[in-house]
Amino acid sequence: MAEGGVREAAEHAARHSYGRLLSVLVRRTRDIAAAEDALSEALANALRVWPKTGIPDEPDAWLLTAARRAAGHAARRMGVQDGARATIEMMYETMSERLPPAFPDDRLKLLFACAHPAIDETVRTPLMLQAVLGLDAARISAAFLVQPAAMSQRLVRAKAKIRDAGVRFEVPEPGALDDRLQDVLAAVYAAYTVGWDMVGGAATGQGGLTAEALFLGRLVAALMPHEPEPRGLLALMLYSEARSPARRGADGAYIPLAEQDTRLWRTDLIGEAEETLREAAAFARFGRFQTEAAIQSLHVQSAVTGTMPSAPLLHLYDVLAVQSPTVGALVARAVAHGTHSRPETGLRLLDEIPASLAENYQPWWAARLHLMALCGDRAGAEAARERAMALTADKAVRDWLRARPAV
Repeated sequence: MAEGGVREAAEHAARHSYGRLLSVLVRRTRDIAAAEDALSEALANALRVWPKTGIPDEPDAWLLTAARRAAGHAARRMGVQDGARATIEMMYETMSERLPPAFPDDRLKLLFACAHPAIDETVRTPLMLQAVLGLDAARISAAFLVQPAAMSQRLVRAKAKIRDAGVRFEVPEPGALDDRLQDVLAAVYAAYTVGWDMVGGAATGQGGLTAEALFLGRLVAALMPHEPEPRGLLALMLYSEARSPARRGADGAYIPLAEQDTRLWRTDLIGEAEETLREAAAFARFGRFQTEAAIQSLHVQSAVTGTMPSAPLLHLYDVLAVQSPTVGALVARAVAHGTHSRPETGLRLLDEIPASLAENYQPWWAARLHLMALCGDRAGAEAARERAMALTADKAVRDWLRARPAV
């Protein structure tokens, strides 16, 4: 097979099974960095071997076997205690290149391990994105508005902390589970939003993240049936996923929510989202993700009725700004107030966001373009347009911004 085809097959297997493969390796090594190195070595071996032998029937199993061998070799080189036992276990596991009948999916265990109290709370979500979903430090740093070098250092320290503290890779007992839940939900949602941002067909390999996040969201909701927020997160992602077919035109053009053809929305996912949100609301404990899902529900209702209930929408955004005052939530709140109340109010809320957060945050500038245009400030709108266009790598979004009227 041509080298390009082999490379594509190897990268496809690694990309779509990264979290599952890594979680199995970590269960043995208890060292995230060492497991990542072993998986990288396995991929390099695949690129050397597969052109000669052909792509195996089960690429995931082949990579897991090769990674286990690499991990075992590394452990022996490091003189790890109990190395003989680890070697015997590794030999037993690699006698066949077929996956065991029930290939374990330990991603949840790895997620909760990364949310351990010993890990700095500012790096828990980025660590989960890298360890469980394979995002590199550069992509993570862009999502969290942090310099890549700083993010890399944080991730390295966090992995060392997990190894040195002997953090156990298991789903915690109920008490500890609750304490770590919000970090896990934040990571799952961050993964979904990264995948959502890749809709333009960019060759980043991250488009499948939305499916991965939905899978993990369902898994967390099933694991914690007595908690409403996992259901809130699942509903939020389902509402968003339902709109996916309408987000781009046939030519790839960007289509914002207000201009989408709602006939293309997936009614099956909307129905599931509505039912999931109702189940969450029955607990009478209203959290961040339920609030965001409720906002999405209003958008769905407005598409059906043709009118947006402004007062409930603005109230929900105000609640969200208290529950989770992230820059994204604050920008969305400003746009909602500026569109459904007074544009001057929206601009004031936008200007209250710290400049350090807004300076390189593309949605802030796109929102400013929209609100300046509503206020009739052509010069302000044009300046915001230029900055918003400069901060996106998506040509379709740039084209849409270029075409927006300034007044």
